[in-house]
Amino acid sequence: MAEYPPLDLPDDPRLAGNITHFARALRKAGLRVGPGRVIDAIRAVEAAGFTSKTDFYWTLHACFVSRPEDRRVFAQVFRLYWRDPRFMEHMMSMMLPAVRGVQEDRTAQSAEKRAAEALLDGLQPDAPEEFEDPEATEIEIDATLTMSAEERLRTLDFEQMSTDEVAQAKRMLARLDLPVKPIPSRRTRAAPQGALVDWRATMRAAARQGGEIRDLSRKARRDRWPSLVVLCDISGSMSQYSRLILHFVHTVANAKGQGWARVHAFTFGTRLTNVSRHLHQRDVDAALKAAGAEAQDWEGGTRIGESLHAFNRDWSRRVMGQGAVVLLVSDGLDRGDPQALAREMERLHLSARRLIWLNPLLRWEGFAPKAQGIGAMLPHVDSFRAGHSIASLEDLARVISRPDDAGEKLRLMAML
Repeated sequence: MAEYPPLDLPDDPRLAGNITHFARALRKAGLRVGPGRVIDAIRAVEAAGFTSKTDFYWTLHACFVSRPEDRRVFAQVFRLYWRDPRFMEHMMSMMLPAVRGVQEDRTAQSAEKRAAEALLDGLQPDAPEEFEDPEATEIEIDATLTMSAEERLRTLDFEQMSTDEVAQAKRMLARLDLPVKPIPSRRTRAAPQGALVDWRATMRAAARQGGEIRDLSRKARRDRWPSLVVLCDISGSMSQYSRLILHFVHTVANAKGQGWARVHAFTFGTRLTNVSRHLHQRDVDAALKAAGAEAQDWEGGTRIGESLHAFNRDWSRRVMGQGAVVLLVSDGLDRGDPQALAREMERLHLSARRLIWLNPLLRWEGFAPKAQGIGAMLPHVDSFRAGHSIASLEDLARVISRPDDAGEKLRLMAML
């Protein structure tokens, strides 16, 4: 990190209050900051001193940052809060529409937006005043911002969403459907216009009529509904995607008329956890809170092969007996044995009616299956699709019942 000039802070008892307000901004921006960490930060600053801004930065960083993905947000909030001479101008520009010449970077990162929202605390900046000579100034407005907020959110990456955008995205996900077509069963039912002849019923009717066959009794196959099994990676790199996709799975589990016989959900990072029973609670916040409490390896490491082995050994026969459709949500970045991972993927594929892999890394145009884990998993899936936005989940809903859909699998298989 670059050296900062000395921090010009007076020996003021209000320093503790400033640190407290700084902690509130961090909490509003999404960091897990409680009263205990605030007390620790005040004591740490008293012990370390604050004559150097570098020391002050890393002292607060050690007290408030506990997850790798929080580092960027902390850095932005620190820069804006602690005596940046242009921090208010920068925050205002983050909240205003993108007008070239007014805002330097229209595509600001999620960390900057969350920091700006946290420090503004709900305030809406005033619209920019008109230029004194409008004829002499040509303002070029980005036409893409004329789309509705919901249309923009449909294609926005989950990882790049601000706090308010995540809340809006959850409301949109609560309205999505995941319909599925029924599967023809081996069992049959009596049907006067059925395509099959029911010889037993025909012979029983003939026996009642002296052995004469007057009409052929007919039957048709019954329809049955498949189950949905979701295996969701909750490692650090997948944290934000998994939270929103599980929000969508909760909607599917509690929806009526979509056809699924049962909805089962499992999370995995360093171990496999069955969270199915929590998703059947009506309140989505309570359901995901309970699921997160049970899955104690959230935002940890990734052991995809070992987790799939546990599922195939302990749960496959219990939940895959009705021709289940499996959604595997993972980026495929596994450091384990690729051959063992390939064996477990093959076993999972053979047990499922369809195995669909949702990978947020497909959002990159130049994505290639270079990682060993991805190369081991890709041959054993029926469809390989992106899973990073609301639009990608809408696409999934349109093709989930199409057996011919392979997504990006064929194109990427040619690169292996």
